[in-house]
Amino acid sequence: MTIEEGASAVAAAGAPRQGPRTGRVNPSRWLALGFLAPALVLLGAIVVYPIVFTVIRSFFDAAGTRFIGVGNYTNMFTDSQTLVSLRNTVIWVIVAPTVVTALGLVFAVLTERIRWSSAFKLIVFMPMAVSFLASGVIFRLVYQQSPDAGVANAVIVSVHDAFAPPSPYPEAHPRPAKSGLTAQKTAGGTAYVTTSAVRPGQTALLPLVGMKDTDLPAGAKTAAAARAAPGAVTGTVWLDFTRGGGGTLGRPDRTEKGMPQMTMEAVSGGRTVATTTSRDDGTFTFSGLKPGAYRLRLTADNFAPPFGGVTWLGPTLITPAIIGAYVWVWAGFAMVLIAAGLAAIPREALEAARVDGATEWQVFRRVTMPLLAPVLTVVFVTLAINVLKIFDLVFIIAPGSVQADASVLALDMWRDSFGGGNDYGLGSAVSVVLFVLVVPAMIMNIRRFRREQE
Repeated sequence: MTIEEGASAVAAAGAPRQGPRTGRVNPSRWLALGFLAPALVLLGAIVVYPIVFTVIRSFFDAAGTRFIGVGNYTNMFTDSQTLVSLRNTVIWVIVAPTVVTALGLVFAVLTERIRWSSAFKLIVFMPMAVSFLASGVIFRLVYQQSPDAGVANAVIVSVHDAFAPPSPYPEAHPRPAKSGLTAQKTAGGTAYVTTSAVRPGQTALLPLVGMKDTDLPAGAKTAAAARAAPGAVTGTVWLDFTRGGGGTLGRPDRTEKGMPQMTMEAVSGGRTVATTTSRDDGTFTFSGLKPGAYRLRLTADNFAPPFGGVTWLGPTLITPAIIGAYVWVWAGFAMVLIAAGLAAIPREALEAARVDGATEWQVFRRVTMPLLAPVLTVVFVTLAINVLKIFDLVFIIAPGSVQADASVLALDMWRDSFGGGNDYGLGSAVSVVLFVLVVPAMIMNIRRFRREQE
């Protein structure tokens, strides 16, 4: 026996015995299908069957007893309300994913450069733990018109009033009779003009009512009767109201206060010839007037109503307002995914770009962004699919009077089928159109996932 034959005999003796070779490593196809059968049955029951039934149902009338072909689709695309919903859906698909992805990118980049990044991420991501229903209720309160109730308008009004203080007398007005003043409509609002003319050397009394003495400016003092002055028109403007009653109408009393900072004009021949402001006790003086007759006018800006904020829940801004609520909820989701993509970027590529003299902006634009492009695409497409199904926020935030202006296809589908329309044929047609819009985004995501696996 040769050495080679001995080695082969030893190897054969030490090797375990093997059964007949079948040439199959994986389990049989039928066995695999047996394990997959429960999942396939469930998938068919909750996904495939509803889709097929909805497509078929869309070709029947509201009762489902008469075949009408594409009649539901024709009605849908000729109905003005559906066209509004389609327009709003397009706005949602373009604006919401773009803003959320951009904010997520900004937050993800910034969190890499701050010390308390974990706390910041927690705060931004926290709205994801809130349901759309609760988020809608929150933002319905945020967008309230009254600055005393709505946070958004409270902030806007505070900033506005810091640069343009409101009028101190928005509710003041003369008595309906025996006040010596009459209303005059101007471009800036309602002004009040004396019914009789005054001449230099005479005094004028301008009593007003319509507000509490506690709402007067802090510097208001007891009203004083103005003294006549040669060559000047003097007078007093005051709150002609005595707490508890009493006093003399049309005359300043000891308990009544003047109205300071009241702007008034002397008018002659339709032209304003002089302007003055009342003092803390309500007295005022027009000096340097030429001989003649003048009417005194309390300008409209004295009575201008305060700035009430923005009508967020009106027909013009309702869709942007709801998109703002959506951004608040989903910005954390985009931030977390993009931050994970940033963490996977090789630091050597970034450092090499910096060593070559690239600025931080150039590193971000030419290195970080190209490497993040797959992640940004996935985030954008995922959000686009999500906004096509948006329903909760629109239904909760938009008041009934403007819900038609804020409606989207998903809300139309529910309204036509279950929300009072009881037209399941038309609702099915809307849902089919919505499905057709979702399919391209789903295909794009699936292809990208396959490319990444390969």
